[in-house]
Amino acid sequence: MPVFDHLGVSVDDLPSSIAQFDPVFTALGFTRYDADGGVSWHTEGETEFILLPAREPGTGPHRHGRVGWQHLAFAVDSRAEVERLHAVAVGAGWSVVREPKLYPRFNDRYYASFVEDDNGIRIEFMHNPPQEPAEAS
Repeated sequence: MPVFDHLGVSVDDLPSSIAQFDPVFTALGFTRYDADGGVSWHTEGETEFILLPAREPGTGPHRHGRVGWQHLAFAVDSRAEVERLHAVAVGAGWSVVREPKLYPRFNDRYYASFVEDDNGIRIEFMHNPPQEPAEAS
């Protein structure tokens, strides 16, 4: 059971945000659930992600680096999956913050991309395989 049960995010334009998030969560294997006033995505064993309309419309977009949301990272199984999800997000209208690449400042295996939606919500697709054990001499 995940420690985080759900994550709710407020957006300025719910239909537009659904159009951006739905292809990403569908590509990750999540199922979409529509409800009065919001939408969520969930898959067994993972944290539910919920979009809700902002209580104060027009107060966005969020600015990266300010107090609040920084980014949400999705761990995936390969560099190819990082690249596939990055392309899905860009195709759905997300803006590229950083193209897929290695991040040696984290470690020599960390491969990731960053995208941002119209609300300033930033997500990361990342692959960080475990370090191979050193061979015995």
